[in-house]
Amino acid sequence: MTGQVRFIGVVESVGEPQRVRIHQEFCSGLKGVEGFSHLIILYWFHLRDNEEDRRVLRVVPRRRPHAPLVGVFASRSPSRPNPIGLCVVRLIRVEGCTLYVRGLDAFEGSPILDIKPYLPDSDAVPEAVVPAWVGRGRGEAR
Repeated sequence: MTGQVRFIGVVESVGEPQRVRIHQEFCSGLKGVEGFSHLIILYWFHLRDNEEDRRVLRVVPRRRPHAPLVGVFASRSPSRPNPIGLCVVRLIRVEGCTLYVRGLDAFEGSPILDIKPYLPDSDAVPEAVVPAWVGRGRGEAR
């Protein structure tokens, strides 16, 4: 099975707010996003796109110093077979082909793979269960 990924934009600035520029050929795909308070942005961990990081299958999750060694798919590690990042951001405004957002954890220059609207009835799972080592916040134990 083969596939092709097209980068639709790039993180232009990681200042406040962050700036995501969508390439002109995909700009019309932004129509209607201004009605959403939050978006899901999928991006490429371009600084981890190398054979060594793509071979990582076990990690101690970052920001969780007491976490056990787990499989990469049980973590949010940027080192993974396909270096894809996902982040829920607050949409501040749209100007032409540029999104101004808050909460994006990508680096400047990160290619954008896709943008999806955040839908509270589909994307929030209040009864979701996580292992005890995850805690409720960064490095916080339950």
